[in-house]
Amino acid sequence: MLRLGYTKPGSWASFWAILTLVGLVTRAAQKTDVGGESTGTSINHSQTLLQRLQELLRQGNASDVVLRVQATGTDEVRVFHAHRLLLGLHSELFRELLSNQSEVVLQEPRDGAAVFDKFIRYLYCGELIVLLAQAIPLHRLATKYGVSSLQRGVADYMRAHLAGGAGPAVGWYHYAVSTGDEALRQSCLQFLAWNLSAVAGSAEWGAVSPELLAQLLPRSDLVLQDELELFHALEAWLGRARPPPAVAERALRSIRYPMIPPAQLFQLQARSAALARHGPAVADLLLQAYQFHAASPLHYAKFFDVNGSSFLPRNYLAPAWGAPWVINNPARDDRSTSFQTQLGPSGHDSGRRVTWNVLFSPRWLPVSLRPVYADAAGTALPLARPEDGRPRLVVTPASSGGDAAGVSFQKTVLVGTRQHGRLLVRHAYSFHQSSEEAGDFLAHADLQRRNSEYLVENALHLHLIVKPVYHPLIRTPK
Repeated sequence: MLRLGYTKPGSWASFWAILTLVGLVTRAAQKTDVGGESTGTSINHSQTLLQRLQELLRQGNASDVVLRVQATGTDEVRVFHAHRLLLGLHSELFRELLSNQSEVVLQEPRDGAAVFDKFIRYLYCGELIVLLAQAIPLHRLATKYGVSSLQRGVADYMRAHLAGGAGPAVGWYHYAVSTGDEALRQSCLQFLAWNLSAVAGSAEWGAVSPELLAQLLPRSDLVLQDELELFHALEAWLGRARPPPAVAERALRSIRYPMIPPAQLFQLQARSAALARHGPAVADLLLQAYQFHAASPLHYAKFFDVNGSSFLPRNYLAPAWGAPWVINNPARDDRSTSFQTQLGPSGHDSGRRVTWNVLFSPRWLPVSLRPVYADAAGTALPLARPEDGRPRLVVTPASSGGDAAGVSFQKTVLVGTRQHGRLLVRHAYSFHQSSEEAGDFLAHADLQRRNSEYLVENALHLHLIVKPVYHPLIRTPK
C-alpha cells in the first residue's frame, strides 16, 4: 500500500518511480495466472479506488498542501486540503507551484472560485458534472492550470450543447475568440448561422459584437425567413449598439437588397431609421436592386455582373424558396412529397414556379450492397441486411425546363431539433443540380432509436430549400 504523505521538495522522481513500479507489478499480475493460462482474469476495483480518492479529498487525510482560493474583488476564501502528488499528476503548473511551498493563495474570478471544488474533484476522480453556466469557468481553469483532458472535455461538451441548441452561442463565441479556441469558435459561428432567426429574436442578439456581426453577415448559409428579416434584425442591433458610422455602413452594405421585392424596398426607404441615417452609403446597392427587378436576368446580365453574392439567396424559409416536411416514424418505409419554388429572385420571375419531387428512403442500399443471388461462378452470395442501408434523400425537378432563365439550383436540406420549445436547425446538407441527392445525408443518424437526437417526438423535421444560382456562363461584356 502506498501512503501519500508530505514529500520534500525535489522528491518527485521517487514518486514517479513508485508509481511506475506499481503499474508494472499490476500489469504483470493481471497477465500471469496460477493455473498457467495464457491470458489472466481481470480484477477491476477501479470504482473502489475512485471512492477512496473521493474520501481522501473530502476528509483531507494525509494532505500535504493547502490551497486558499480567493474570489477576485472579495474577501471570500475557500480552503482545500489537497495532495501534492495528485495535483501534480495532472498539472505541470501545480507541480512547479507546489515544489517548494505547502500553502498557496490562488486568485480566481468569482465564477471560477465558485466551481473550484468541481475542478479539484476532477483532478482526484477524473469526472465531474457540468452545467451550462459552469462551462466557461471550468474551461478557463483547465486552460490556466494546463489540465488538457478537462479542457478538451469541456470544449466537447460546449460543442455538443451548441448542436442541441442549449448553449449560449454568442457568449461562447466571444469566449472562444478570447482563448483562441478555433474549433469552438467555428462551432458557435455555424450554430448562429443556421439559427439566426431564433438568435435575432432573443436576448443574445444584443450581446453580439461588431466583430461577430461582420463574420455572420457575408455568409450565404444563414437560415432566415427572408432577407427582410435580416435587415430588421440588423436595424434593431444598430439601434442598441450604436456603432461608429463606418461599422454601421459596412454592415448595411452586407444586406442582399436584390433579394428583397421592390414593394418592400420602397417601404424600407420610406420608414427605416437606419436608411434615413445611412442611406447615401447604400444608395448604389438600392439602385442595383431596382434595376435587377425591372429586367429579366438574361437582359440584366448583358450589362451587369450577376455572379456576386448579392444575387445569391441565403437559406430562406419563406414559401417561395422551399417547404417544411415532417416525416413521422421515419424508419418505417419510403416516403415522397413535392413542392414548388420561385424560378429566380428577380421580380421578372416572381410568377414563375419550378416543381420539385422528393423521395426519402430510411434504408437505401448502395449498388455494392444490393442483393445478389449468385456470382459468375454460380456461388450464392449472402443477401444484404436492412440495417446495412442508410437514409437517402433525392430531390429532382418535375420537368427539365428549370434552367430556362440561365440558372442552376442549389438544394439545401435542414434537419431540425427541439430545444426549450423551439425548433432549431441541427444540421444542413447542401448539394447542387449536378447531384440529385446529399451523399452523406443523416449518415450517422440512428432513426430506429425513438430518442434519437435527430427526431422530435419520433418524427424527422426537415425543411427543403432550393436556391437559384445564376449560371456562370453568363458573362458581363468587357
